Amino acid sequence: MSDTNQKCFGKTGGFSISFNQDYTSLSVVSNQGYRLFSLSSVDRVDEIFCSHDEDTKIAERLFSSSLVAVVTASEPHKLKVCHFKKGTEICNYSYPSEILSVKLNRSRLVVCLVDSIYIHNIRDMRLLHSIKNMSNNPAGLCTLSLSSHLAYPISESAGELQVFDAGNLTSRLKIKAHDSPLSAMNFSFNGTLLATASEKGTVIRVFCVKNGQKVHEFRRGLKRHVSIGSLNFSICASYVVASSNTETVHIFRIDPKSIEQAERRNCIENGAVSGGTNNNDGETGPGAGTDEGQEAGGWGMSFIAKAVTAYFPTNVVTDVFSQDRAYATVQLAEAGLRYECVIAKVEKETRLLLACEDGFLYIYGFDDSKGGDCKLIRAHDLRLPLFGITEVDIGGNENDTSILNVQMTASMLPARGTYAGVLKGRPGDKMSADSDRCRDLCEAVEYPIKNSIPLFDEIQFPPVTPITVE
Repeated sequence: MSDTNQKCFGKTGGFSISFNQDYTSLSVVSNQGYRLFSLSSVDRVDEIFCSHDEDTKIAERLFSSSLVAVVTASEPHKLKVCHFKKGTEICNYSYPSEILSVKLNRSRLVVCLVDSIYIHNIRDMRLLHSIKNMSNNPAGLCTLSLSSHLAYPISESAGELQVFDAGNLTSRLKIKAHDSPLSAMNFSFNGTLLATASEKGTVIRVFCVKNGQKVHEFRRGLKRHVSIGSLNFSICASYVVASSNTETVHIFRIDPKSIEQAERRNCIENGAVSGGTNNNDGETGPGAGTDEGQEAGGWGMSFIAKAVTAYFPTNVVTDVFSQDRAYATVQLAEAGLRYECVIAKVEKETRLLLACEDGFLYIYGFDDSKGGDCKLIRAHDLRLPLFGITEVDIGGNENDTSILNVQMTASMLPARGTYAGVLKGRPGDKMSADSDRCRDLCEAVEYPIKNSIPLFDEIQFPPVTPITVE
């Protein structure tokens, strides 16, 4: 590894790469700062911003706008809201303890600490609500839907979560998702579904947000406990993709009929079903083996299921064989790396995107009509700031990678020191509605939405109205 690459890899030996809300952009975070990229095609990734003057922990961009929320390692308790195209800091807020995660949509910005959550109005950054005295959440686990549903764990010993309406600031419902503590969760784009995984990592569950009913239960593996690093819905909400510290990425398909059935269940039925439903994470099923060896389905599994349940009619055995298997998979060359995995439309084709902590973005083909193994078609090297993007061509021989070209892209990095702190201190501070900072904030929120992104529900992107600050 070259000296330049060693410097880019940072103190922990890796990058933190995350996608924006519609998977059209990604941020690469390291101890040298953060960089933003736009994904315009399979063959091209463009660097659109680079800030390399601070050791960065979090950099979350709002869709394809100029608004980005930043947390640095030197000030982990402070959130900076920046307009990166102008090189200005709109505001910054300090919180009682370290910021663990930040989530945002076009109406809300959520800051998660170890034992509390703060909800801001993103259009003027007023603090609207705070949730305090929560169970310890050291990973900062929470998720915010585009329709402003917020989900977060409420137990340290079990997989229970709270769904909170961050738009109307009211509690919705509680869901007992797993027996083990939660490790990952995410909403679908239309906000009607919620996928969860526990620390055991063997089962992925999908719930209806309206009534908390279980829609699907997917079997990732039978015996091996894994750490789920990424759990995301596709934009069309037809698939859930999960990655872990193993060498396999799993894609599960959502059955629309299961969603309809869950939505029709009333509260009485919900209580009856929850009383008889086994939410055990099912480690003790018949046949021990790894997740890779248990993907086969079809008549063979059905026959075995009937035979085994005839002799062992337990809920555990029945659940293990009734759970859906992966619709498609990816076999990775190396286990143990963290991948952020999403399914998105790129040039009108469905692609699987894997952003890895090694600094590469991997793009796979995905046959949504057949499933099966996904093949690597392109890899982009995102490790080198200010020197363009290296595109790696994956030819017929998958072991032979060749560099096609290096595209030089101009950095929009402002001069050091141009970020001016304007709202230091208390989260309750306000800005004037007619101030330049407030106008910059509104401009970022009102940024046009790409036409290629389907809108499943008008409330996902509510119309922006003039701000009145009391």
